[in-house]
Amino acid sequence: MSPEAPIPPTALALRWEEPPEGPVLVLLDQTRLPAEEVDLVCTDVPALVEAIRSLAVRGAPLLGLAGAYGIALAAARGFDVDEAAESLAHARPTAVNLGYGVRRAVAAYHAAIRDDADDAQAAAAALAEARALHREDAEASDRMAAHGQALLDELLPAGGHRILTHCNTGALVSGGEGTALAVVKAVHRAGQLRRLWVDETRPLLQGARLTAYEAARAGMAYTLLADNAAGSLFAAGEVDAVLIGADRIAADGSVANKVGSYPLAVLARYHHVPFVVVAPTTTVDPATPDGASIEVEQRPGHEVTDITIPYASIAGHEAGTGVPVAPLGTQAHNPAFDVTPPELVTAIVTEDGVISPVTADGIAELWSRSRSGNGMMSI
Repeated sequence: MSPEAPIPPTALALRWEEPPEGPVLVLLDQTRLPAEEVDLVCTDVPALVEAIRSLAVRGAPLLGLAGAYGIALAAARGFDVDEAAESLAHARPTAVNLGYGVRRAVAAYHAAIRDDADDAQAAAAALAEARALHREDAEASDRMAAHGQALLDELLPAGGHRILTHCNTGALVSGGEGTALAVVKAVHRAGQLRRLWVDETRPLLQGARLTAYEAARAGMAYTLLADNAAGSLFAAGEVDAVLIGADRIAADGSVANKVGSYPLAVLARYHHVPFVVVAPTTTVDPATPDGASIEVEQRPGHEVTDITIPYASIAGHEAGTGVPVAPLGTQAHNPAFDVTPPELVTAIVTEDGVISPVTADGIAELWSRSRSGNGMMSI
């Protein structure tokens, strides 16, 4: 795609705007969905960092875009780019795409400076790189959807797929239609989706609030379930495949994804159901050797001990405050992610092909081919 090509119209979670008072990054505030579609306007990097930490913007591929656009925003508004890069890259530790997007935009900025560009030209170079990454992510989404649909047709030739998913992996996390949910959408368009089972995804309910929101907009047949009800679906033979995304894939094929993914992998293995991870190659981190080396983000305990409804008042509590559901002083264990070992993963679907079985050698070959730009790959 040429550098002048427009950003795909399917992007709804993030956009760059240039009003008279200066450039801004506009985010769809995902903490307020599904009740309200509210834009969050970031005029500087601290505001963007807070949006990332609060999950107003989230999802591995989209965090990469946010990181790149954040560098462009800092450069365009005259802030210290390296300082901005440091704060953005560490806003959330597990999602490798965030640092990847930051590094790409910073590299473009400094390359322009080395070529004697002025500040405005260097800022334009950072923005061009962010937009290039945006287009690449949209293209990757389309290719992952095609590879994933073909894989499901191969694994489940009878059709009429009943797919279980966890967290949110659609257009809200991507410059295109997403990762795992992009595959589901392709299956739906082909008339092969019998049912999408949507895990609620405690404690922040990304499945209930966001995946159900996207499924409803797409006209899918979907059913929401409590996370701890998934086992009963497997036992009843109601799940044909599990599709999830990823925030980081280690060199050995271990997959970090939203907490609750690992139990699904164990259930899927016991019940002989394919467990498929869909993620762009930018999520692969060869510098992380194995699952034990993945830093898992620990989030505040109040996300578990309280229920926060950001867009409504409940029983006298103001909107955006927590309603306690546990005794005062209760300690909570609240990891944002868990890690699934490669032996529990049936396949990893990327824009450059499918890895199955998932091995360190397969990951290394995928990484090598994706970096060399040799096109599609299937192992």
